[in-house]
Amino acid sequence: MAGSVNKVILVGNLGKDPEVRTSQSGMKIVSFSVATSDTWNDRASGERRERTEWHRVVIFNDRLADVAERFLRKGRKVYLEGALQTRKWTDQSGQERYTTEVIVERFRGELVLLDSRSGGEGEESGGFGGGNSSYGGGSGGGYGGGNQGGDFGGSSAPRQNAPARGPGGGNAGGWDAPGNSDLDDEIPF
Repeated sequence: MAGSVNKVILVGNLGKDPEVRTSQSGMKIVSFSVATSDTWNDRASGERRERTEWHRVVIFNDRLADVAERFLRKGRKVYLEGALQTRKWTDQSGQERYTTEVIVERFRGELVLLDSRSGGEGEESGGFGGGNSSYGGGSGGGYGGGNQGGDFGGSSAPRQNAPARGPGGGNAGGWDAPGNSDLDDEIPF
């Protein structure tokens, strides 16, 4: 059906260390579970309530699979983009079973590490996109590219964006843009 969208965005914590398998064609497949929680106040009792949902995630992208294998550990907070997919199989007793998974594939997914927990070689956070183009060709750059991109390697310095201008043309964050005389209309190459 034309015009439909199948996109999932999750921010949550890993429930266990990732499981890594290799397909018959040699591609790495990484699977893990991510917990997301909703909290609210119960109107009747006034108590704070929480509901946790578990999401099964499967990565079919060699580069993101390498990142997941190296850096993801139980409890790690992640941002994920993928697509929902339901598959059917027959278990050992002959029963048909179904499972719905968030699939992260090449050009259709993104993985961003959101915390700085130690657990392997990387202690800083970093982003790794499977995105819509490779090697930073998208409009955000980053490892794997994509629309949002990400920071490869895990620089612990926060990303600095230009602050918004306040009313009257002043600046809101102490950042001064170069004057118009410094801007050149010529393409530098």
